[in-house]
Parts: sequence; structure tokens; C-alpha cells
Amino acid sequence: MPLRRRAEGASTLDLLVVGLGNPGREHAHDRHNVGFMVVDELARRHAGAFKGKHSGRLAQVRLGDARVALLQPETYMNDSGRSLAAAARFFKVAPERILVVHDDVDLATGRLQARAGGGLAGHNGLRSIARALGTQEFLRLRVGVGRPQRGDPRPVADYVLSPFAPADDADALVARSADAVESIVHDGLEATQKRYN
Repeated sequence: MPLRRRAEGASTLDLLVVGLGNPGREHAHDRHNVGFMVVDELARRHAGAFKGKHSGRLAQVRLGDARVALLQPETYMNDSGRSLAAAARFFKVAPERILVVHDDVDLATGRLQARAGGGLAGHNGLRSIARALGTQEFLRLRVGVGRPQRGDPRPVADYVLSPFAPADDADALVARSADAVESIVHDGLEATQKRYN
């Protein structure tokens, strides 16, 4: 079932999609920036133009009949909630109409998991968002980036701040993640979970 229509006087948006990452060219291809990559792909597919707003980059697009805003907070990962909360207030959007796309080291590279609510799993971006919204009950698309392989001496923090390996096929992962976001908009969370989780 697709996202329910907005009630009268409610937000003008059907969904606020927030991709997490760090600003700057040096981070553009990091595993930690996969949320930014997915939002960029959605903007490319739906002719969205980014503008500086709410301490981030914001584009508004239509996915069929749905009005969707795409946000990349430029506050650095650990302060993502500040940008998201400003956009949520501006659009008067409730937490259940916010979808956060983020990297997840607890999922194997390439695996996806769509869910509503849940824990923070030590993710500083999610922690910042939960604190800013006052709830953990927002939608998430967890994008698996895996952990360092046996023999890789890097701590997890350094691993996620490094680029995807060629074998990871980041382009295919980003495209599939963008497909999953479109599925949430058009078909709803449950159908998306069956298809992608």
C-alpha cells in the first residue's frame, strides 16, 4: 500500500528523504556517504535541483503523485539532526513521514533493510536525529557496507570513511537503494520490506 495521502492542513510533503553523509569532496565516495549518493541518484532520476537550505542541500521532486523532498545535511554526520529538524519544521512533516537513508556496518555490503523505528546501533547520525526529533520512530533504509575483512587492520571508523572497493559495485548498490526508496513511496513499507529486506 503506498504512503497514505496527507490530511487537510497537514504537511505539503508526502515524504522527506534524508541521506546521511559528510560534506566535502574528500568524503564524496566514502561508504559513510552512501546516503548522500542515494539522494543524488534520486535527484538525478527525477530532475531535482539542489539549493542550500536548512543547513544542507535540498531538492523537491515528484515521484508520480507524491511530493518528496530530498535533503543532504551539511552539518557533518554527528550533527545531522539539526538540519533534518529544521527541514521537518519547515515542511510540518511528522517523523513517520521521514525516511533516513544511511550506511550500516552490521549488514553485509549490498544488503538493504527498510524499517520503521528501531535502535541506533551506535550510528552517530541516527543518534543526532533521534535527539533532534525526540523520537526514534522514523523510517530508515539501512544500506549495508559491511565491516573490514579479516586481515584488514583498520578500525570500523576508518573503514566507513574510506571509499567503496571496486568489488563492492557501489553504483549498483546506490541504484538498488534508490529503487527501494521509490518502492516505499509507491508501494509502502511492507511491500518494500518483502521485496528488498
